[in-house]
Amino acid sequence: MGRIFSVIGVSLVLTPLLSVFFPAEAALQACNRTSYVLYAAGAAQTGSDLTMKGWSRIAPGACADVVSGDLTADAYYLTARSSRAHSGSPHAWSGSINLCAKDKDFSFRQPFGARCPADGYELGFAQIDTHHMRSWTATFRETPDMPSMPAAERAGLKRLLNDIGVRDTGDEKKLTAALAAFRARVHLAANAPTTALFSALETDAMRSATPAGYSVCNDTSANIYIAIGLQKDKAFTSRGWWTVASGTCSHLITESVLGQKIWLRAEPSKGPPLAAGPLNFCVTTIEFDIQGRENCKKRGLIDAGFAETNVKGAAGFSAHITGSGLR
Repeated sequence: MGRIFSVIGVSLVLTPLLSVFFPAEAALQACNRTSYVLYAAGAAQTGSDLTMKGWSRIAPGACADVVSGDLTADAYYLTARSSRAHSGSPHAWSGSINLCAKDKDFSFRQPFGARCPADGYELGFAQIDTHHMRSWTATFRETPDMPSMPAAERAGLKRLLNDIGVRDTGDEKKLTAALAAFRARVHLAANAPTTALFSALETDAMRSATPAGYSVCNDTSANIYIAIGLQKDKAFTSRGWWTVASGTCSHLITESVLGQKIWLRAEPSKGPPLAAGPLNFCVTTIEFDIQGRENCKKRGLIDAGFAETNVKGAAGFSAHITGSGLR
């Protein structure tokens, strides 16, 4: 499935690491000087071999290692996208080199130019010139540019508050009051670190956001495991398993689902499924991407019932799983 992320008023600015930015170990590090929560992916090329890894979550005003270790590869590549919790069009910080990525977290190796895995897709990456240094930092910026990393952090908090419907955050006093009210509502300690505040705000925004595509939200108190069934024309496909942590949402399909039929199966770690139905698809006990839903047992696969989710003719849909099932 192809994925397209628009680029609106954003840029990728590359700067060498200063002493204040050195990570504990040498790495290709990315810093987020934007008002968006970003998810970054990196790639290292040695000869004709590529090592791919994503997604590293980077809150506004923070940095994260995207590729770990001394930078000794022949070439490095980097891309990033805004969190799907944000309202409005998605944003991307990317480049002209098409490499493979996946919607969920991934780590794999393949030859440069090889066809993407069945559950992968091509995405634009920017090539990073590290000038043969053992460590390097790439800084993501937006237009207009944030004056500092702390300013990006405050702008990011405001944006997420706006995403959950809190509009009156104009000055510092109002922003502080709005954050205190949010902490109280979600039972987040007043002294909890900013990283926890960003996570709570992003999770809350994901619950109300309905971006194009298909999301599953876990409203239970434990991890659940998700598989989906799809129909395109007369062809059926089943994919899984995604792990969705308690209180979070996972965006399984990023393109529009307008006019599509989607079936869902949700299982806890123990006990009967939380969402199932009369239409059988083929599954396995490990990660899978299976074409067709016929003759599962003869193909060495497992028959499992899936529940149809009514996407209501919308381009985006979020299915919520509770302790009593699908709602």
